[in-house]
Amino acid sequence: MWAKDLKEAAAFIRERDDFLIVSHVQPDGDAISSTVATGWLLEKLGKKFTMLNEGPVPSRLQFLWRSSDILTLEPDGTVNQANRTYRNVICVDCADFARVGKTKELFAQDAELLNIDHHPTNDGFGRVKLMKFHAAATAEILFELIDELGLKVDLDVATAIYTGLLTDTGGFRYSNTSPLVMTMASRLLEAGVKGPELAELLLERMTMGQLQVIQRGLSRLSFSPDQRIGWLWVNSEDLEETGASNEDLEGLVNYPRNIEGVEVGILFKQNGQESVKVSLRSAGRVNVAAVAQHFGGGGHVRAAGCRLTDPLSESIAQVVAHVQKALDER
Repeated sequence: MWAKDLKEAAAFIRERDDFLIVSHVQPDGDAISSTVATGWLLEKLGKKFTMLNEGPVPSRLQFLWRSSDILTLEPDGTVNQANRTYRNVICVDCADFARVGKTKELFAQDAELLNIDHHPTNDGFGRVKLMKFHAAATAEILFELIDELGLKVDLDVATAIYTGLLTDTGGFRYSNTSPLVMTMASRLLEAGVKGPELAELLLERMTMGQLQVIQRGLSRLSFSPDQRIGWLWVNSEDLEETGASNEDLEGLVNYPRNIEGVEVGILFKQNGQESVKVSLRSAGRVNVAAVAQHFGGGGHVRAAGCRLTDPLSESIAQVVAHVQKALDER
């Protein structure tokens, strides 16, 4: 079945031209890596393409091949450089169609979509689907697609794929680090990828703003009575006052999760008075993807997220109560 899916995805690309590539809102390492890797393979095939995201490329990922060419939506939802729509769309790393955000405004009414993703909660959108739910990252799937298309990996795309694998496996530490992932990493290192330098840049280096927002978050660290759930929160004012950005919040959820005895760590990020973004991490006893789905989100068994429109205090109470219920039912 997987071989058939790969062939169908390859055919979708070979038989068409003039593509729009989009990933999920607030893109992370895998989203941006998958975007540029898709652009790379289209360029190698002589295809015309445009890369787009609702949000900007995180600064720490701007070293990736042609990442500066990824267009960003304006606040009013328009794209100054692309005042048109696209019929051929490739969505990468989007757990469901809603995750493409406002980029859907550039999809033609008769658009045909290729959905490339690894999230178990994916709702199966698109005409052609290349989904592998046990893959560590969407970048892993793209590596296989590159092989299917018969393309030779160079340093540019090898660095992008390695970045996606590195970030979505937590530096090859998480349970999704499979033998296939390590085999791929070996091939990418042989292609010239500078593994230690990428690990330093993407996993170790910290801005002063990031340090300060971590301090604020940890000062609010709270636990359930049985100490199996730990959570913290930050808001827009924290980011403004510390000079931190959304990308500086990556990894903050792991602080409560990494405490001995904690089964689920949660980060609540309040966006003004409009919504609360929730990130969940599990030690394995709770399927946090199911928790996130209950609130309209999704993700993986051990890492998931959702967004609530209730006030922060109510959002915290609802999510913690649902996680506690899931723990009690184990």
